[in-house]
Amino acid sequence: MEIIISGLPKKKKIANLENLIASHKELGWDLLLDEHRKIIKDGESISVIGVQNWSARMNFRRYGDLNKALENITYSPVNILLSHDPSHWKAEVAGKIPAIDLTLAGHTHGFQFGIEIPGFRWSPVQYVYHECAGLYSENQQHLYVNRGLGFLGYPGRVWILPEITLFEFNQS
Repeated sequence: MEIIISGLPKKKKIANLENLIASHKELGWDLLLDEHRKIIKDGESISVIGVQNWSARMNFRRYGDLNKALENITYSPVNILLSHDPSHWKAEVAGKIPAIDLTLAGHTHGFQFGIEIPGFRWSPVQYVYHECAGLYSENQQHLYVNRGLGFLGYPGRVWILPEITLFEFNQS
């Protein structure tokens, strides 16, 4: 009996993921699959922690393991978690692991539809994800949800523009 995952036989899905990881390595990307790295420049450090997809929503698989990603970590003055699904922040990070200062997520694409004008922002995605676009804070921890460039299903966007975010970190 062959196991089918997401429309593909399990062996083909695993091979596809391995090819994707190898392609990213050839491009010079360092995928953080439940791992962490420390970036040091001019004697200052930032820890970057990456987890595979982890969702608090039951209709999405949980591949990521934050505990594994944090194994043997020596925290830096600034610690950033890369986690695809923003629901991961409330479920496992905010108020639970205070050393993580900033979580960067995506996944929602702003639902590719909504209205965004000064002083007013609405999208149907807010009924599915409480943190769906932009910056959120709880105590000294922050989550930024980027709407990204891509799409799911409909190959376009209606009033929700694609997004590239630039962060600048300054010593204070």
